[in-house]
Amino acid sequence: MSGSTDISNLSMLASARKAAAAGEIPQKAHYSPPWADMSIIGIAGSSGSGKTSLAVEIVQSLNLPWVIILSIDSFYKSLTPEQNALAHRNEYDLDSPESIDFDLLVEKLIDLKHGKRTDIPVYSFQQHQRLDKTVSIYSPHVVILEGILALNDPRVLDLLDMKIFVEADPDLCLSRRIVRDVRERGRTIEGVIKQWFRYVKPVFQKYVDPQREIADLIVPRGMQNKMAIQMIVNQTRQILKEKSIKHNAELEKLGQQVEDYTLSENVMVLGETPQVVGVSTILRNPITDQVDFVFYFDRLTALLIEKALDCHNYIATDITTATDCKYSGLKSAGKVSAVVILRGGSCMETGLKRTIPDCLTGRLLIQSNLRTGEPELHYLKLFPDLAQHETIMLLDPQMSSGGAALMAVKVLVDHGVAEQRIVFVTCMAGRRGLKRLMTVFPKIKVVVARIVEDNEKRWMEERYFGC
Repeated sequence: MSGSTDISNLSMLASARKAAAAGEIPQKAHYSPPWADMSIIGIAGSSGSGKTSLAVEIVQSLNLPWVIILSIDSFYKSLTPEQNALAHRNEYDLDSPESIDFDLLVEKLIDLKHGKRTDIPVYSFQQHQRLDKTVSIYSPHVVILEGILALNDPRVLDLLDMKIFVEADPDLCLSRRIVRDVRERGRTIEGVIKQWFRYVKPVFQKYVDPQREIADLIVPRGMQNKMAIQMIVNQTRQILKEKSIKHNAELEKLGQQVEDYTLSENVMVLGETPQVVGVSTILRNPITDQVDFVFYFDRLTALLIEKALDCHNYIATDITTATDCKYSGLKSAGKVSAVVILRGGSCMETGLKRTIPDCLTGRLLIQSNLRTGEPELHYLKLFPDLAQHETIMLLDPQMSSGGAALMAVKVLVDHGVAEQRIVFVTCMAGRRGLKRLMTVFPKIKVVVARIVEDNEKRWMEERYFGC
């Protein structure tokens, strides 16, 4: 009996593998956003050499929102009361490697390299302590790490894609440090000079200056060296261009892989009731004026939100009414929130608020690059406790290739949201885009009013807003 059972199980397994190979059963695919495997540029140099100014000049020259500066100053260790007293008398060495928490720095850089959201500490030089607040960083494509010891730790060096050393005249460095510490850190001129000759200069000779030997590029005169800045900017642009090409190629490959797959059961299409068919016909009619378009679009959106709430979890509960009658019903298992994919998703908010007036709403600005067609994340504003919400609806009126939808879901997953809690709500979607999305994130649910031709040009938000 057991032998026949084993043969039956083997036969079923072989059939399942054959079906998967034939494209009948989608196998979970991998999606890597453009900020995964982020590039890091390290800038080291003497205190007052112009590292921060150089980093700012590079960022301004690139003029891109996903190139950011991360200062090693944020990773100074908090001082004990005894050390704090010495520091306020300018008798404590704040420039040696022991004063910086390199373990935490490496941990945060690795998280960013893997595309994760991370919290960066905030250090107060007036108190010589880390503050309770942190700064969240997510989705940078390039991070410029600047600090006097940016090229000192071997673990940091292994993560760097470009190593830069800034050199400047020592007298100029001292004068810059005096101006900065007196103006920004509450020091006295005498204290700064005392600290310079007692700690800063010896540390420079022992730890900082040897970093020039491992630098890929030595930049004299800091931000005044326009030629060096242009070289760095050109190299960074080349890195970003390669990332863009790779991202688009992965999206195209993913589209080819899912061509023969059937749509997932988690894709729920509104039933073709007379109301839905009539509203869809009016919306697609090119002579429908804007007032009527907005009215019927809001109605369709409300129907989609109601359908999406069918995916929400409810708990059985018993209540006693004011007339002492028992009633058995359901109550929500948790919060329902929505994340709007701008700009198109904002036209679905009226229908959302009609259905759930007090719904919490976040924002994602994802736009396609006009030159490459690549989706780009420009802005996000999400609730801190988003991962604890029971259902999160992603709103976008139209989906064709699925690139923006993939990126939006990836952002939520990176912020701790479980796939099965995400409901993507859209009016129109292309079949290939839906297959892409469901192959990468098979546990999410999609509510769509109508499945249309692949790569249909976006037009709904233009008709809704009139521009």
